[in-house]
Amino acid sequence: MVLLLLALVAASVSAQSAPHFVEVTRAAGIDFRYVNGASGRKYMPEAIGSGAAFFDADGDGFLDLYIVNGTALPGYDGPPGTNAHYRNEGDGTFADVTEATRTGDAGYGMGAAVGDADNDGSPDLYVTNYGPNVFYHNEGRGGTFADMTDRTGLGDPGWGTHTAFADYDRDGDLDLYVANYMEFDLDANKECFTGAVRSICGPLAYPGQSGVLYRNDGDLAFANVTRAAGLFNNDGRQLAAVFGDCDDDGDPDLFIANDRQPNFLFLNNGDGTFVEHGIVAGVAYNEEGYAESAMGADFGDYDNDGRLDIILATFQWLPNTLYHNDGGGFFSDLTFAAHLGAPSVPYLGMAAVFFDCDNDGLLDVFVTNGHLDENVREFDPDTTYPQQNQLFRNQGDGTFADVSNASGPGMLVERVSHGAALGDYDNDGDVDIFVSDSDAPHCTLLRNDYSGHNYLTVEAVGTQSNRDGLGTKIRAVAGDLVQKREIRRSYGYMGSSDVRLTLGLGRHVQVDSLQVFWPSGAVQTLLNVAANQHIVIEETIEE
Repeated sequence: MVLLLLALVAASVSAQSAPHFVEVTRAAGIDFRYVNGASGRKYMPEAIGSGAAFFDADGDGFLDLYIVNGTALPGYDGPPGTNAHYRNEGDGTFADVTEATRTGDAGYGMGAAVGDADNDGSPDLYVTNYGPNVFYHNEGRGGTFADMTDRTGLGDPGWGTHTAFADYDRDGDLDLYVANYMEFDLDANKECFTGAVRSICGPLAYPGQSGVLYRNDGDLAFANVTRAAGLFNNDGRQLAAVFGDCDDDGDPDLFIANDRQPNFLFLNNGDGTFVEHGIVAGVAYNEEGYAESAMGADFGDYDNDGRLDIILATFQWLPNTLYHNDGGGFFSDLTFAAHLGAPSVPYLGMAAVFFDCDNDGLLDVFVTNGHLDENVREFDPDTTYPQQNQLFRNQGDGTFADVSNASGPGMLVERVSHGAALGDYDNDGDVDIFVSDSDAPHCTLLRNDYSGHNYLTVEAVGTQSNRDGLGTKIRAVAGDLVQKREIRRSYGYMGSSDVRLTLGLGRHVQVDSLQVFWPSGAVQTLLNVAANQHIVIEETIEE
């Protein structure tokens, strides 16, 4: 069944030379300020930053915003931080409803994941912390939530970072993976130096900590199946965990970005277990054989060949990395061939995401940047603590162009940026960006004002598959433009993004063929779908 929810005004065909982003944070009513709790003692958590989530918490058709905060650490004498929940008012502004929604967790926050854990039609919220994590169940009454951490058994006490919902066993409900960073004790904080200058310790100063896989057994009961699934591994320092079917066998695989350790690629065997394939696949190290200081990561088919590639943000003086999916379970590092290497070297990348910033049907790359040490210039005068974020536009020939300085005033801002959440918060058919910033008066909401191309927004509602449609693949054909995209929420760094899929169509005025491949195995085909609208596709199982 296809419901035409929102017929939006056709996009202007007056082409712009580049995307155009405008910062509208204060005008939108978002006054959130991140607290890292720093006091000069250089505790590890203060350098990591946090993420955010775009999701429709109250079911009114507009994306709300949840922002994760840090809090006080020993020696910090400022006000503590709490997470914040902003309701989208539908007119371009947001209202702080943290107290009303009961989601103001006061732990030292890291990341947020969104998923409808009980398939009741209301998205739930999971928050990772340095310390016990929290699960908020959406009660479905105007976006109010209840803390059901104890009932669900999801209160992992480790140092949770990125987290993601996915139906790894394809049983119709969403499971949860929690990436963990390291074993760190505030009372055993080490003093580290770069030269003679006190600095944040490197990740290898402390033991690693395995991530955790929770299997959803129904009725909001979860079981820790990390070891049984073959995912237990203490060797990493996990900062990002993204699901995607990179071998195209129908099961979601798991890529984990590790800080100063080889990355992991866990291929899903289809029987509830995974096998680690990172070295064999060519994604554990970069092309020079180094284990990168990996931060954020994403899957996406940037060259429209039907296979999921990987983009990875890394530490300063290292290039961000693009792994091209060659098929057959193998990847090639094409970072420099794609012109993504040299422009990224001077920056410390945190979130890295694929998205179509200009609706031309080609996935572009956005990277948040910012250093970890506020006193970095004392030991590295060639860099800065706040840094400019970067936008790389897909040229359609396997290469990208850095268009950061030509993409509107919003892209010129220099802050200490960390997590990012992407979504069309104003429902105008293009993808906007929220960035979580540290050491700034406020975070950054970037409104996408590009209006040169057509689009189609697709929302998938599962009936036999998970209701969010996570893992559903969409193949769209519009003339000579062929795209294959996968529906996901959690990618980048610590964040969760719009579950609706925005397909850029360029100048095409319709999608000739839209195929939907559900996790259940069901396939649906729509023909001659008009551009510039939002459609909802409900899973239909043929008898």
